[in-house]
Amino acid sequence: MNRVREFRKNRGLSQFTLAEKIGVARQTINLIENGKYNPSLKLCISLAEELGTDLNTLFWKVDDTQ
Repeated sequence: MNRVREFRKNRGLSQFTLAEKIGVARQTINLIENGKYNPSLKLCISLAEELGTDLNTLFWKVDDTQ
């Protein structure tokens, strides 16, 4: 599970707008958000930069028990 949808919504972006900003199709954003597409490292970095966060926060589960 990733947090792309959460960060996108917090920034007030539609899937279409985010997709345009990073140069992919809206469907790609939808697939990433639903865990049905494994983005390349380059795409992950673009998403993190556009969403104002880092790769760890966006794509890896944070253990809240520590």
